[in-house]
Amino acid sequence: MAPLAGWENFYVIVGSSAGALVGLQFVVLTLVAERIQNGVEATALETFTTPTIVHFGAVLLLSGAMVAPIPGLLPLAVVWGALGTIGTLYSLLIARCLSSLTAYKAQVSDWIYYFLLPLLGYIGIGTSGGLLALGRRESAFAVAAAALLLLFSGIHNAWDIVTYHVLLGKPQPAPNKD
Repeated sequence: MAPLAGWENFYVIVGSSAGALVGLQFVVLTLVAERIQNGVEATALETFTTPTIVHFGAVLLLSGAMVAPIPGLLPLAVVWGALGTIGTLYSLLIARCLSSLTAYKAQVSDWIYYFLLPLLGYIGIGTSGGLLALGRRESAFAVAAAALLLLFSGIHNAWDIVTYHVLLGKPQPAPNKD
């Protein structure tokens, strides 16, 4: 039995959603690959697509840890702490990438959804790991909120990527040389 009984169904649903969204993101990127290769700066591509997959993967990892038959709370607290720390550092890396883009200037909404919300999610997960190590089982609610925050910001980001590439990222016809 998982160390925090009662959360299994929540994390099966959240983890399944994250896994499915990772798959869909790969399908979408495959379908728009030609457009991507014909004009989008590689740094911009990495800045916007990779974090979405990373956040979905973090939710999937968190969900797997929550339903795994881990004996006791301490191993789970370590997983939360490590994921929170790594995610926080990764979010800071994304902030650096957002600020150094040259082909596109990041908008306020980009900063909110690609940096701030995931950062808050990872800080919440890491902090909850420390609280869980102290025996505070109610920290599971904060981790659930953080998982949903990462999942929903990832959904926004995936939609943002799709709409950009499908609606705005269409290659422009070459000017007529006549």
